[in-house]
Amino acid sequence: MKRLFGTDGIRGVAGEFPLDDSTVARLGRALAASLPSAAGGPPRIVIGRDTRESGPVIEEALARGIRAGGGRVDLAGVLTTPAVACITRLAGYDAGLVVSASHNPYRDNGIKVFSGTGEKIPDRLEIDIERLVLDGGKAALPERSGPPGEPRSDPPVFRPQDLRDRYLTWLLDAIEPGPSLSGWSIVLDCANGAASDLAPELFRRCGATVTAIHARPDGRNINERCGALHPGDLAAEVRSRKARMGLAFDGDADRLQVVDAGGRVLDGDYVLFLAALDLKASGRLRSGSVVGTVMSNLWLERALESEGVRLLRAPVGDKYVLEEMQRGGHVLGGEQSGHVIFLERATTGDGLLTALLFLDLLRRTGLDLAAWAATIRPCPQILLNVPVRERPPLDAHACIGPAIREEERRMGAGGRVLVRYSGTEPKARIMVEGESLEAVEQAAARLRSVIEKAIGRDS
Repeated sequence: MKRLFGTDGIRGVAGEFPLDDSTVARLGRALAASLPSAAGGPPRIVIGRDTRESGPVIEEALARGIRAGGGRVDLAGVLTTPAVACITRLAGYDAGLVVSASHNPYRDNGIKVFSGTGEKIPDRLEIDIERLVLDGGKAALPERSGPPGEPRSDPPVFRPQDLRDRYLTWLLDAIEPGPSLSGWSIVLDCANGAASDLAPELFRRCGATVTAIHARPDGRNINERCGALHPGDLAAEVRSRKARMGLAFDGDADRLQVVDAGGRVLDGDYVLFLAALDLKASGRLRSGSVVGTVMSNLWLERALESEGVRLLRAPVGDKYVLEEMQRGGHVLGGEQSGHVIFLERATTGDGLLTALLFLDLLRRTGLDLAAWAATIRPCPQILLNVPVRERPPLDAHACIGPAIREEERRMGAGGRVLVRYSGTEPKARIMVEGESLEAVEQAAARLRSVIEKAIGRDS
C-alpha cells in the first residue's frame, strides 16, 4: 500500500507533511538516487510549477534535494503539467516534476513525477521512492547546498522561455499550419493557473479571436470559483459575447471542459465520443475501442456501441487510463473530468492539446456543436463526497459493504454504483447512475448516511 503517492502524485497542504521542507528535500534526493540516467551521467530533471504562492518554496526544496542526491535540475518556472511531461520527453530529461495540486484550492499543493518518456511513473517506482523517503532515516536527509538565493553552480541547459516556446511549437504542429481558426470567437477560462499566459497565446496564434477570463493569477486565486470545476462564469461569458464556444482549464491545465455556443457545459465524455468517431472515420481507431473510466456516463458507452466502438473502463486516474491504452493498443482514452489522452501525440492528458484538436475537428467536419449536444441525454448521475477519518476496505466493511451491494441490487442492469476513496483527499466518493433521477438521488443519499455513520470524519 502506498503511503505518499495517490492517484495523481503526492498531494497535501503546503508546508505540512508530506509537503514540509524536510520531506520534500528527501523526495528530491530519493528521486535523484532512484532514476536511471539515459546518458549515463547524473540524472537530469526539469521542474515546472503552477501559480500557487507555495510553489517556489517547494520547487527550491526539491531542487536542493536533487542536487544533494547527485542530480542536475533545470527550472522551467510556471508551466502546465502536460507541458512538463512533453518537454521531459522532447528535451531528453530523465524525469520531469510538477509542483501542483491541479484543481485543488491554493492552500493545497502537490508533486507529480513523470518518467523520461513523459508518463506518470509506475506504482512500483513510487513505492521504492516512498521507502527511501520514509524509511531511510537521517541518512536520507540531504545537506543544503547553500542559501536559497545563492547562485547555482550548474546553469540550466534550457531557459524557461526556451522550454515554453518548445512546447508551444509542439502544440501548433498538431494541426495543419496556418490560421485554421480564423473567424472563430472563443472564450478561455484559465483558472488563474498555469495556462493563464499559454492558452491565450496559443489560440491567438491559430487565428482565433480570444477573450480570456480568470487569467490574472495572484498566488491565491487559482481554481477559486473558476476553471474546469466551476465553468459557470465561462458559460455566462460565452452567452454574453455570443462566442462560438468556451474552453475551461484547471489550475495545471491537464483537463478541459467545453462550453457550446448556447452555454451548455460539455464534459470529457462528449469530447471522447466525437474524437472516437473522427478517428474511426480516418481509419486510425485501430483497436475499435476507447478507454474511459468507471466514472464514464452510460450514455457514452451506449452511444459508442451504436457506432460499433467499444468502451473499456479503467480505474479513475489518467495514469490508469494510459496503462490500459498501452496494454491493449488503444489510441484514445480519457476521463469525464476532462483528462483526454491522444496516444498518437502524448502520454498524458493535456487540456491545451485536447482543446486544439477538438476545435480542429469541429472546423474540419463543420459540426454544429450546440445542435448536436442538445440531442444527447446523459443518464442521471449523482456524485457525493464524504469526509472520512479512516479508510478501511469498503467492500469488506461490515456496514458499508452490504449497503453497496443492496444499492447495486436495487439499481439492477439499468444503473451503476461506485464507491471508492479519493486518491488525493481524505474522502469517500459515491457515484450512482441510472435511468431515474429520483432513484439515483435516493440511493446516493442512503449510501452517504451509512458511510457518515461508519467512518465519517465528524461521526
